[in-house]
Amino acid sequence: MSQPTPDAMVRKNIVPGLRVLVVRKEDQRSGKTTEGLVQAILTSAARHTRGIKVRLEGGVVGRVCAILGPA
Repeated sequence: MSQPTPDAMVRKNIVPGLRVLVVRKEDQRSGKTTEGLVQAILTSAARHTRGIKVRLEGGVVGRVCAILGPA
């Protein structure tokens, strides 16, 4: 799942504490995802075609490819 879902491309849909799947930069070729809770939103634009970049609790940084729901 390397292509983000439409809701994962819109910044206002991402809030701290949300459970998401992200793709880390080093995992982009394989498409491997990491699940976690959003700690901080790093993308300042309202939309991003490759997904909103976030930092998960635990320090993992990646682009949101799917929103799983509240914590």
